[in-house]
Amino acid sequence: MRKMFLFIIFLFGTTLLAAQNNAPGRLLVGAAEAVINPDSESFLAGYDQNRRSTGVHDNLFVKAVVVSNKLNALALVTIDCIGLPYPVVQQIRDAVELKLPPGVFNAGQIIVSSTHTHSGPDVIGIWGKDMAHTGTDSAYIGFLVKTTAEVIEKAWKRRQQAVAKYADTVFGEGWVENVSDSLEIDRSVTTVQFTAPGGKNIATLTNFACHPTFLGRENTLVSADFPSGFYKQMKKGVGGINLYVQGAIGGWVQPEKVARTFEEAEKKGAALATAVTGALKQAKKLEGTGISFASRRFEMPVSNNGFKQMTAAGIIKRDISDGTPTEIAWFTIGNAAFATHPGETSPLYAFATKKLMTNKGPKFVIGLGQDELGYILKPDFFEPGAKLHAAPYLTGMSPGEQAGSAMLQVLTELAEQNEGK
Repeated sequence: MRKMFLFIIFLFGTTLLAAQNNAPGRLLVGAAEAVINPDSESFLAGYDQNRRSTGVHDNLFVKAVVVSNKLNALALVTIDCIGLPYPVVQQIRDAVELKLPPGVFNAGQIIVSSTHTHSGPDVIGIWGKDMAHTGTDSAYIGFLVKTTAEVIEKAWKRRQQAVAKYADTVFGEGWVENVSDSLEIDRSVTTVQFTAPGGKNIATLTNFACHPTFLGRENTLVSADFPSGFYKQMKKGVGGINLYVQGAIGGWVQPEKVARTFEEAEKKGAALATAVTGALKQAKKLEGTGISFASRRFEMPVSNNGFKQMTAAGIIKRDISDGTPTEIAWFTIGNAAFATHPGETSPLYAFATKKLMTNKGPKFVIGLGQDELGYILKPDFFEPGAKLHAAPYLTGMSPGEQAGSAMLQVLTELAEQNEGK
């Protein structure tokens, strides 16, 4: 009997130890940022060809947050640019692997999103001297890749024990509009904050959908647009590193009835930060410390002949034929859920994505996540004689009619995969 008793105690202890070894443990979070202004004249992305920068009004940033526990880790990166193509995201991962080998950190679990400022260097290629010349500067892309990898490495090394909380609010009533379909818009603001046990802010992630287009085509100064005001006010309000995570802005979700000035951009960005810091006063604790990550590389269908021709001419430097490789990620941190959209998506797809999320906490739809494939539009835009505003232009800057359904299919599969874990 004594031997049997000792054997049972041994089994119980072994099972308990195994359970402890498989527990995620506490969250560790680190954050870092760097300025990524071009050091010389560059073609500015957005609006027209041959729009060259003449100086810097405010800084462009790359910002990174690394979140880990005993079992898993991921990095979320935001970059002040028009939209980073998937091949460049892969270059960033390769650069990180040289600094943090696979046995230390899985670079495949880096998520990169872009704020979509129209006052930063052309990183896609279509805003060069003319339609026969690329606007992308390979030296700047190399600098961007190197700097982003360094920022991720710094964030990794700065990890410390963290407490997470979240808050939701709404913002933009009266000036953020979906110009193409006024009844379809998501004005929700979702924020997750990571603080040290003493309360000092490590980092915040704020998800909101609005084109950074306060500055029009006449502007030639480098600027992050309204995220600049957001960064400055968040720094004053909570300190730490603060990321603006773009949402679903397809169909021209943008500022309307506002002055197209630097002052107005800064003012509205600061107002967003004030809304966030106010909401955080009523924040809820993020439940759990588990981290899950799933992603799917797939061929996005492309029927836009203009995209194919620009690739063939070397204007856009990626493989585009009847499809192009891209990626969608789905991940969770505690009871927060995140999903990426590889371009500027109709708000309809943000609502559909959030409906797939069964978590009880915050829901993030990351626009221009892992890629920038242009406008990913709901089918209505492609109907003959579509009445939606600017439909001919928007469809001309879209991979094609099948892109939305292809994206949603992958998101659905990833959601089901996450539920099975």
